[in-house]
Amino acid sequence: MKAAFLDAVGAPDVLKYGDLPDPAPKAGDIRIRVAAAALNPIDTYIRAGVVKMQLPTPFITGSDVAGTVDAIGPDVKRFKVGDRVWGSNQGLLGRQGTCAEFVCASEEFFYSTPPGVSDDEAAAVALVGITAHLGLLQRAKLHAGEIAFVNGGTGGVGSMVVQMAKAVGAKVIATVGSDEKAKLCKSWGADCVLNYKTDDIPARIKEFTQNQGVNVWYETQREPDFFKMVDLMARRGRMIVMAGRQAQPTFPVGPFYVKDLALHGFAMFNATPDEQRTCANDINRWLAMKKLHMHIGKTFKIAEAAAAHRFLEDNTLQKAGTLTGKVVLHP
Repeated sequence: MKAAFLDAVGAPDVLKYGDLPDPAPKAGDIRIRVAAAALNPIDTYIRAGVVKMQLPTPFITGSDVAGTVDAIGPDVKRFKVGDRVWGSNQGLLGRQGTCAEFVCASEEFFYSTPPGVSDDEAAAVALVGITAHLGLLQRAKLHAGEIAFVNGGTGGVGSMVVQMAKAVGAKVIATVGSDEKAKLCKSWGADCVLNYKTDDIPARIKEFTQNQGVNVWYETQREPDFFKMVDLMARRGRMIVMAGRQAQPTFPVGPFYVKDLALHGFAMFNATPDEQRTCANDINRWLAMKKLHMHIGKTFKIAEAAAAHRFLEDNTLQKAGTLTGKVVLHP
């Protein structure tokens, strides 16, 4: 099969494109003929060696995938050949990734693709959708009538936070960096969209919440400002952090605990398969109901994986501003 792979970590140019042996399913495994693979920042961190993980050699890049079951191993119970599926958690913790013609992995990481949902949408929703759900609903337990805030309302995770919060009946405040992104965020139902370049964010949040504060703050930025966050939280509010591996910000302990606040940190790949399947069940239901919309910002061929990694890094690390939505790769 053709695949995008590396033999050693480094800059995007370490990614090669060429032939590797077709994988064969073992007990409990399904083999998927890949239709789409989505790119996430974690994929670039692993390729660069910033996130240290045990990697097979050669190592196929990519976490997310959607396609059709091509073969099954012994003891597979949930899928059959011909089923359309999507999933994440590949390319992590010693597992091979998804930027290839075939992916072979445990069925516990995969979910049926709903009718009417494209493979591009299913691949694009995978890691970011599960991440948003874990933080917003399983950790923070957002419920109807509450107010959620998210930085970067059109980013991968941020766009999912906006839409999932609306799906459960909450109100949403989100930040964006342009009028075009504000229009997109509003189309997903965001109640208050603020431009972080021009708006006085704290003042506008206090105005929208009538000085009562935010119930759930979902922080997607790498360097959280906890002084600002704590000041803008409602009593017994919940804060979520899931980015910024090297960040060590100052934390206002006193203001935090006198408000009865809670802080949750998590990494998606630490969640059990059962926990992630709970997320996927809601995601599939909302996709089928058209309550979740995936914005595909740019597509590449898997043969162009190095260029895709450079493009994503330009936007996540260099703040180029040339990407709105997800990067998807095709065989």
